[in-house]
Amino acid sequence: MFDIGFWELMLIGLVALVVVGPERLPKLAYTAGKWLGKGRRVLNTVKSEIDKEIKAEELKQILEKQKKQLNPLQEVIEETGSAVRNLESQVSTSLREGERQFVSEDESHTRLGDVKTVTSKL
Repeated sequence: MFDIGFWELMLIGLVALVVVGPERLPKLAYTAGKWLGKGRRVLNTVKSEIDKEIKAEELKQILEKQKKQLNPLQEVIEETGSAVRNLESQVSTSLREGERQFVSEDESHTRLGDVKTVTSKL
């Protein structure tokens, strides 16, 4: 990340030893280590949140794409449903007409049978 080599670290350690002194240097190193650890955790958390948001955005784009692909299919389904309803209406109309014709023919045969029995008795 910072590309600091061995000699740069030695120079920083020597300056810290001169400025802070040997008594407080271990505590300073411990505190600096804690802060660096917290900073790394914060950076990792931010990075993971950004990754989650990117994935969520990708999923939203995929969802929108799928919705666009489903619209024509929904139209086809609606058209097919409409055609089936029309066909059902036509079939039920034809059945009603056939039933009426059958009932009227049956009634005429019954009347004709009644006429034959009446004439045969005479």
